[in-house]
Amino acid sequence: MNWLSNDRLKRWMGPVIILLAAGVAIAPQLFRGNSCGHDFDFHLVSWLDAQNAWRQGVLYPHWTPSANFGAGEPRFAFYSPLTWMLAAGLGLVMPWTAVPVFLTFLLLAGTGLAGRVLARQMLADVPATVAGCAALFSGYSLFTAYERSAFAELAGGFWIPLVLLYAMRDRKESGSASTGSAWKRALDGSAVPLAIAVAGSWLSNPTVGVMACYTLVTVAVTLALVSRSWTPVLRVSIGAVLGIGLAAIYLVPATWEQRWVDIHQVTEDPGQTLENNWLFARHSDPALDFHDMVLHQASLIVVGMIAFVLGGLLVCWLRGRLRGKKHWWIPFVVLVVAVFFFQFPASRPLWNLLPELRFLQFPWRWLVVLEAPMGILFVSAIWPGDSTRMRRRVGVVAACIVVFAAMTTIAGLVFFQSCDDEDAVAGVLSAYRAGQGFGGADEYEPIGADNSLVATGLPFSCLVSDPATVLGRGSGTPDEPPAWDAGQDSCEATFTGQARIEHLRVDAVTPHAGFLVLRLRTFPAWRVTVNGQPADSAPARDDGLMIVPVPQGQVNVAVDWITTPDVVAGRWLTGLALLLVTGLCLLERKLWRARLS
Repeated sequence: MNWLSNDRLKRWMGPVIILLAAGVAIAPQLFRGNSCGHDFDFHLVSWLDAQNAWRQGVLYPHWTPSANFGAGEPRFAFYSPLTWMLAAGLGLVMPWTAVPVFLTFLLLAGTGLAGRVLARQMLADVPATVAGCAALFSGYSLFTAYERSAFAELAGGFWIPLVLLYAMRDRKESGSASTGSAWKRALDGSAVPLAIAVAGSWLSNPTVGVMACYTLVTVAVTLALVSRSWTPVLRVSIGAVLGIGLAAIYLVPATWEQRWVDIHQVTEDPGQTLENNWLFARHSDPALDFHDMVLHQASLIVVGMIAFVLGGLLVCWLRGRLRGKKHWWIPFVVLVVAVFFFQFPASRPLWNLLPELRFLQFPWRWLVVLEAPMGILFVSAIWPGDSTRMRRRVGVVAACIVVFAAMTTIAGLVFFQSCDDEDAVAGVLSAYRAGQGFGGADEYEPIGADNSLVATGLPFSCLVSDPATVLGRGSGTPDEPPAWDAGQDSCEATFTGQARIEHLRVDAVTPHAGFLVLRLRTFPAWRVTVNGQPADSAPARDDGLMIVPVPQGQVNVAVDWITTPDVVAGRWLTGLALLLVTGLCLLERKLWRARLS
């Protein structure tokens, strides 16, 4: 049959092997359930809130109502949308218990497939497939998947190799493509996919976007010096600007609205501060014991991956496999040196100087940039020459399979995080459906507010005479939030209402003028009206809950999410970028056809 032709089999065999390898990589989760890594609860609740927003007709929500025990937070305004939208979509077609496992499979498979595509620029099909598997089974990808459950960051394993590919690809060897101006060589069909890869990086995870852009700058400058041509700089500049433009629908609001929340909490928490995360750092504070254990694991992975990259480079150089490939291996060397340098305190001035770099928090996050290069150089070093017998190649593949199986075993034994009852999917679903709510992220709290002061069990709205009235009493332990109940008499009256994802209504008859404390955090995108008129201003509360001054008698309070000017600007910029990318795509196709004719 035609579909069983050798060419068709060769074309699909590599991707199929990558998918099978991803299945092996998640084997521990297939048998034991998903790993409840550090970020798992945060992601699962986001998926549930996103799907709930869809059911209410909001396709791109900004507010997560279940955070802060029902008071909500603007998480979706700041957290990149691709992974939480993908997972919410998966939750529509499969059980929630299967979603995190299948999402991990997809992201690891994406890491392997993208690594294979990058490797195909230097290696034949079979070793390129092995290189993709090596990227998939790298210590850092499995650490991210199992120890951390950082799904959004795991997507970097897919986007970063594509960023490298389209920034470094040189198609001038084909036909007459070796001639032409720097502009024509830059527009060789790589600028548009590079823009899409840059946009995908930002829309998957902010830290991935930051690393992608700095990786592009490093690669472009290195290649410009090596080739003595401005072509790489032109291509990277075009791709980066258009890519950021495509992501503007998310980036513009996320950047502008940072002034409305305490976003710097992400760099001030002791466990996430850059200065506490240098390679193999140790701390005397007992509160950082778990942090130091994770940092030790990450540091071992850093050393291992750096050693594999440098070892692979050395062996390839000794075997003469780097000749004529300067535009590939020299940028790899620069990247590995830069990543290693960033693990030490000596790099601190650069972390403080370069824009947004401190938001990476953990220097070892840079390892995502080395996953694909490590796989390529590792396989290039060990792969037998073309003149060797098939038996030797089979032996190399068998040895790699043993290594990959060992990495999966390590992930299952060392990195896998068992779920407590309340953290497991079933426990979170039960709490979500009961409307209990969950803790919020400190970086999304209103300026001057404190998430730890938000009480559990709050009524829908609470009438008080003093807007600073404390709602809820502390449990006496620092790790437990305060709790509210009617017997505390902190509310002079309570009222129910209607709440949808971005709309809230309270209809009440108040016994006297005062202030309604809503179970809703303040945020400038909320428009509040009382009896059809804009609400008067009120002093901010320490817990960040919304205060609405109300008169005596019949009161109708309406709170609606509005489209702020920064959101409009982001949409227009993305629309403009789409038009420019479409025009550039047509131009690149025209130029490439002309060069081949």
